[in-house]
Amino acid sequence: MLAAFPLLIIPFILYNIAMVGPMAGGVDALNDTVISLSMLSGATWTLSLGDLFIVIALALLFFEILKATRNGSGSLINHMLSMLVFIAFLVEFLLIQKAATQTFFILMTVAFLDVIGGFTISIRTAGRDVSIGL
Repeated sequence: MLAAFPLLIIPFILYNIAMVGPMAGGVDALNDTVISLSMLSGATWTLSLGDLFIVIALALLFFEILKATRNGSGSLINHMLSMLVFIAFLVEFLLIQKAATQTFFILMTVAFLDVIGGFTISIRTAGRDVSIGL
């Protein structure tokens, strides 16, 4: 059952905690610097909280795509739950003022790619599993 858990709910929860949680800083918190590194070129590279959420979502998308290649009963449940996560992203994006940011839109797009990619991969692998004996 744990395999059916949609991983992209993690960035969704993290974003909402950053917006309304006990230590919430609101939309301005997305611009807070998490890491700042001096590069050999002399430039300073910074990673903001919003950028970190996107990196986490992309890493989790990789694992979601790997999960989509498996066959089994948990696969269908995972696809349905991933669709619900995308719908939650979409509803929040359209209705909640603090979700109307570029970061949240990118997270929603990653969730959409998870849904589309998961269904596409499942359909392609199911097509290969069907063999016609002559």
